[in-house]
Amino acid sequence: MKILNRKAGIVFLLTLSSLVSFAQIRINDPGRVVERQAEYRANRKVDQAVDKGFDSLEEGIGNMFKKKDKDKKGKEEVEKSSNANQNAGNAGNAGNNGQTNTESKPEPDGKAGKPTLKSYSKFDFIPGDKVVAVEDFAQDAVGDFPAKWNTNSSGEVVTIEGTEGKWLMLGPEGVFYPEFINALPENFTLEFNLATTSDFSFYSGYFRAVIAQVGDAAKEFTNWKGFDGGKTNGIEIGLHPKDAGGTQGLSFFNVFSETPASSLMKNEKSFPAFHVPEHNVVKVSIWRQKGRMRLYVDDYKVWDLPRAFNPATKYNFIAFSNQGYHDEANRYFVSNLRVAVGAPDTRSKLITEGKFSTTGILFDVNSATIKPESYGVLKDIANVLTENAAVKVKIIGHTDSDGDDNGNLALSKKRSEAVKAALAKDFAIDSGRLETDGKGESEPAGPNTTSEGKANNRRVEFVKM
Repeated sequence: MKILNRKAGIVFLLTLSSLVSFAQIRINDPGRVVERQAEYRANRKVDQAVDKGFDSLEEGIGNMFKKKDKDKKGKEEVEKSSNANQNAGNAGNAGNNGQTNTESKPEPDGKAGKPTLKSYSKFDFIPGDKVVAVEDFAQDAVGDFPAKWNTNSSGEVVTIEGTEGKWLMLGPEGVFYPEFINALPENFTLEFNLATTSDFSFYSGYFRAVIAQVGDAAKEFTNWKGFDGGKTNGIEIGLHPKDAGGTQGLSFFNVFSETPASSLMKNEKSFPAFHVPEHNVVKVSIWRQKGRMRLYVDDYKVWDLPRAFNPATKYNFIAFSNQGYHDEANRYFVSNLRVAVGAPDTRSKLITEGKFSTTGILFDVNSATIKPESYGVLKDIANVLTENAAVKVKIIGHTDSDGDDNGNLALSKKRSEAVKAALAKDFAIDSGRLETDGKGESEPAGPNTTSEGKANNRRVEFVKM
């Protein structure tokens, strides 16, 4: 909880320390956020001393994740859980798009604050054809650093009440990277969930996502820590939940050449889709198509850069870095990382080959309710059907092998029916052109022994009739 007038106190004490001009630049010039934070690090001890007079540090992850309702009637706490039964339940939610197959009552469509397909009407992100990497930390124990990752800092797997599955909580300043990702083609998508504590200081560093070419990841990953030199052949994307005005989030990008720490281009801006405390849990989607890079936070397109990626660079490294926390209670959290490769070609595959399969139509836990981030895929399919008015298709749902066979079969049929209903209702496709079926787990596209195989088995097929 913050007490007294924090800004006034900071300015007053910094004035006494002959730093008033530095403080004013940080507050009033959002165009110099990266530079401001570099300058700040040199004066961290002064600011921390000031903060101690105005902050009562909250104990535990539960207190850090307060979320305010619009009517301010209460706060929803999101907390780290060490309860073994809850952990087992969360770990069991990895199947069928991160879901078990038991029935549940979905949230009513249009509930206040809940995104819908209609609210995502400008979202044109389409994930890659084949899932090649999945990380939901299901195999890791709460409290441990994930077994398949490396870092020069610290971190641990936690659960957050009110969210699905497990999260990696990023510790103090450092780099965190999945060792199992070592090749990225010219067309791929990277998706992950990002969260922060709802009380988050403007002076805490950016969360950074890195896509780069490295020779030896175990030796070179530390080059991507904070402002240190050595960054080459890569892209760094920054996200922060509070801008100078305190009402929006911040983002920057920086494209590095072959020369260490030499920037080819960079920019930064405020944007509304990621800010505390209202929007501190978001979905991040990055889409590479040869040279082009697009970044989305939830349904908001933050960047669309036609020359961000160098076609000659062999990108083989993904990492997240944390520039450091100003307040001890601040934290970043990452979950549900997913990498898929291949450029979707809905038109060619459905019309010419007669079949199109996608893992990009996602559903709520234990239900056939379509997640709003599926909008781009559905729109792409609807466009093909609109342009080819004589074509009829059968929509077929598939699941992985987790859970009961009969439950999987029933769920796959309900999900195909939900896709048909969405195409008819939201995209004006004549329902008479659409048939549905479900195969459950009976026709796997890959082995059900790995997370990646299961992700590819949880799919929806469109077969030309």
